[in-house]
Amino acid sequence: MYRVSVRYHFDAAHFLRSYPGKCSQLHGHRWVAEVMVKGEELDELGMLVDFGLIKTELNKALTELDHRLINEHAYFQSVNPTAENLARYLFEQLRAASPGLERVSVYETPDAWAEFGED
Repeated sequence: MYRVSVRYHFDAAHFLRSYPGKCSQLHGHRWVAEVMVKGEELDELGMLVDFGLIKTELNKALTELDHRLINEHAYFQSVNPTAENLARYLFEQLRAASPGLERVSVYETPDAWAEFGED
């Protein structure tokens, strides 16, 4: 099985509704989103998928979040903007354009992240 991964960072603020701690206050992160695509077959060039294609699709999805208050995005007005929910949102945005999409990981910090994928 081959796996290809692309990471992009974006800067955005959020706050967690009903959270009993500091994260209920408005704060920001330099988020990192990582997309993993898997597959068994390479194309005639020896690639599973062109990195550029994944980057383009990920960049499109992140444009709506970059330098924004995530809570104001339509999707997150009814969904708490946790790293877990951001990973799921990005997965759903990329699914149609990314055959073989395995998972999306969202890092709040280099040491703390969540991922969403389908088994």
